[in-house]
Amino acid sequence: MATIEHWIGGEFTAGTSQRRGPVFNPATGEQQHEVVLGAPEDVDAAVAAAKAAFGSWSQASLSKRTKILFAFRELVNAHVKELAEIISDEHGKVLSDAAGEVQRGLEVIEFACGIPQLLKGSYSDQASTGVDVFSFREPLGVCAGITPFNFPAMVPMWMHPVAIACGNTFVLKPSERDPGASNYVAGLWRRAGLPDGVFNVVHGDKTAVDALLQHPDVAAVSFVGSTPIARYIHQQATAGGKRVQALGGAKNHAVVLPDADLDFAAAQLSAAAFGSAGERCMAISAAVAVGKAGDALMSVLSRKAADVVVGAGRDPRSEMGPVITSAAKERIESLIGTGEQQGARVLVDGRGIKVPGHENGFFVGPTVIDRVGTGMDVYTEEIFGPVLSVVRADDVDTAIEVINGNPYGNGTAIFTNDGEAARRFQRGVRVGMIGINVPIPVPMAYYSFGGWKDSLFGEHHIHGPEGIAFYTRGKVVTSRWPHVSTPIEASLHFPTSH
Repeated sequence: MATIEHWIGGEFTAGTSQRRGPVFNPATGEQQHEVVLGAPEDVDAAVAAAKAAFGSWSQASLSKRTKILFAFRELVNAHVKELAEIISDEHGKVLSDAAGEVQRGLEVIEFACGIPQLLKGSYSDQASTGVDVFSFREPLGVCAGITPFNFPAMVPMWMHPVAIACGNTFVLKPSERDPGASNYVAGLWRRAGLPDGVFNVVHGDKTAVDALLQHPDVAAVSFVGSTPIARYIHQQATAGGKRVQALGGAKNHAVVLPDADLDFAAAQLSAAAFGSAGERCMAISAAVAVGKAGDALMSVLSRKAADVVVGAGRDPRSEMGPVITSAAKERIESLIGTGEQQGARVLVDGRGIKVPGHENGFFVGPTVIDRVGTGMDVYTEEIFGPVLSVVRADDVDTAIEVINGNPYGNGTAIFTNDGEAARRFQRGVRVGMIGINVPIPVPMAYYSFGGWKDSLFGEHHIHGPEGIAFYTRGKVVTSRWPHVSTPIEASLHFPTSH
């Protein structure tokens, strides 16, 4: 059985830890690899390699950085298929979905390729008599990324291309559940010409995470995952004086108004709720059916959900694959049962589904639960599975109140042909990313990604303009070059312009 090792200082290493973790194929339920679970000493080695590389990389010209970024972009683009296959085998998502994930990561690399423009400072000539003021931004040092299982290529690419383009070095701690893509990407960085030590990968669990959070040479930490862990990451890292962006969980709502095209809305809801088996931080997990849209929407939506083809990720006929682990499958099915016990109506039940030839796979079918109350477990819990809970509301204002009453504020959407209602919605909801007739409003890479409330800890969203700001700090220079024949008298009072 192959062992997935760390990538430190430009080479693979098993490190010092004897601990190993299983890497399953979710479609078969069988273990396919093992991954080393790093010790604090392995984190020390990775950070040391990154720190040693920072001196030269931070001084590399923008031209050199850009050349490597463009080469990296071309290599990732040329190997989308290979990356998609690794993701599908370890995560379970279908190949087309995995390829789409890589494509969205590519968009961030392309954004980072514009680093000469993105790092341009400002200049004020003659701000005071004979005095000029200018500013520029410098890299922070060693940056760390702690990423989730659900997007093993895309989410790390939200971080390391931007951080590296800004002149930082990087240590990635990917999910131990599907670590293979990160090692493959490390090889592409090297082929692109990135110096050894600029990009490192340390595999592991909480032991490795805590070592990164406590390491004095780590300047900044980026995280995407559940809200409890995001809160923990933020508290621990900021206590050590580190800069932190920690993106947490979600309960994304989609409001359907009576004037909406219900066939269109139901198709979009089905795709947004069940794509990637619902294991997306931007998945629609709660629909709010407004007024008379309710019963008609349920009829169409139930049919759409029942038509989703569930199967192995490598099967080209599959539209939705398994969930990540057997424990996830058990938890999701338990929450469906709890919803039923608490009075909701299970219209489409995905429990107990069996895929021929993959009977031991971790499959849960698309599930639609109607008449869900906001106090039920299926509503309050972040299920992270192919379960769509439907809440009823009398009007758009009540729907807005439902969304604003939820502790999460990652993404939301509205389906309507009423421009006034859409505008009222977009201004009224306290959510970071909003879609109007767009169910998964993930911004393009030249905007920043991030939610509000319990979906974000820290001041900065991820990638885009806020990513550049996060991975750099500003420096302002005030300069004067007096003529030797014109002495300038010093003054003890506070300096003022003149």
